[in-house]
Amino acid sequence: MAANQVPKFRIVVATRVAESEFGETALGRSLALFAYPFVELRLFASNRTGLPALYNRALREAAADPAILVFVHDDVAFHDFFWPNHLAEALRLFDVVGLAGNTRRVPGQPAWRFLNDRWEKDERTHLSGIVAHGRSWPPDYVSYYGPPYQPVKLLDGVLIAASSERLLAAGISFDERFEFHFYDLDFCRQAELRGLRLGTCSVSVLHASDGQFGTPAWTAAYARYLEKWRS
Repeated sequence: MAANQVPKFRIVVATRVAESEFGETALGRSLALFAYPFVELRLFASNRTGLPALYNRALREAAADPAILVFVHDDVAFHDFFWPNHLAEALRLFDVVGLAGNTRRVPGQPAWRFLNDRWEKDERTHLSGIVAHGRSWPPDYVSYYGPPYQPVKLLDGVLIAASSERLLAAGISFDERFEFHFYDLDFCRQAELRGLRLGTCSVSVLHASDGQFGTPAWTAAYARYLEKWRS
């Protein structure tokens, strides 16, 4: 593919709202502004199913219709006219890209930016990416984790992008035992085992949520994650 050619993108998103209300979500509002002819939408509306099962369905569908799949949460708004170009640029360097991540992994790590379940943050020298937070622009605050375009071992699951052909060739899928929490860390570890390169990109977004750490559902998923990986 030529360096200036934009490939086909497919946004893969699940939302609890009805399809008729998707345009009111953060992602729906921002996508309406960027009606690019090379961007498709695979929407799972009125959803109550775990994200990995839906992401795997979109991945299987892409076997007959390849694209760059952008797995993203519905509370993310793109604030970047050039987000497809920036993702494509990052995917020339890495096989799997995200907005933020950690260049290392430590035993028992409960999230990409924390070292332990006491919520001790990792040093900034190991972090990469920039994400704005809030429900309107300008944002409430901007998290600068570290310079983007760094190779990482763990990515935040708020947005993960990769070529469907690359994922299918590597035999990678999302583990459906992790309905929402830890599917991203698990996916990154699978990708690493299969020799894929993970890295961060420079796409400007506004994220309306900080996560749900420490809830009963999170704690149960953490136990399943440690049972699977033993660390």
